[in-house]
Amino acid sequence: MTEEPGADAPELPGLRASIEAILLVVDEPVTVMTLAQLLERPRDEVAGALRELAAEYTEQGRGFDLREVAGGWRFYTRDVCAPVVERFVTDGQQARLTQAALETLAVVAYRQPVSRARVSAIRGVNSDGVMRTLTLRGLIEDAGQDPESQAHLYRTTGYFLERLGLRDLDELPELAPYLPDDLPDDIVDG
Repeated sequence: MTEEPGADAPELPGLRASIEAILLVVDEPVTVMTLAQLLERPRDEVAGALRELAAEYTEQGRGFDLREVAGGWRFYTRDVCAPVVERFVTDGQQARLTQAALETLAVVAYRQPVSRARVSAIRGVNSDGVMRTLTLRGLIEDAGQDPESQAHLYRTTGYFLERLGLRDLDELPELAPYLPDDLPDDIVDG
């Protein structure tokens, strides 16, 4: 008995499933030509499948649309769902950081890892509440304990870098030009 070549190979998904999978991960519209080449199918077949999928989603009242825009196809949130999506995306994000939070975040960013007590000493006010808020918002996180004082240390997070559009902390601007001339040396030097 001879085995057929590829008998143990996993079965590939169908055309429609493949199109959906690709469209779920794109960040800009994909052309029919690109999909046809990638899926090794005729352009007309891919274009037909896209139109059928778009019609099905509309008929079924799905929360998303498949639209042809800018020369390609992409998923979009259905217009009637926009208020719900907006509420989800902006929940907790609309509240801007207070001046105290910005100051505290700057101290952590430039002094990390740093304890709450050190942040409070630099700012001249108790920063415990602000530190909790920044932690809850995912901008700072626990960085272990100081071996000498056993104080909890804090550092900025990857989310902090993402929100500021930085690759790493080395991209933070130099702080010295913005400091007043009369600051005590222990605050400037660390």
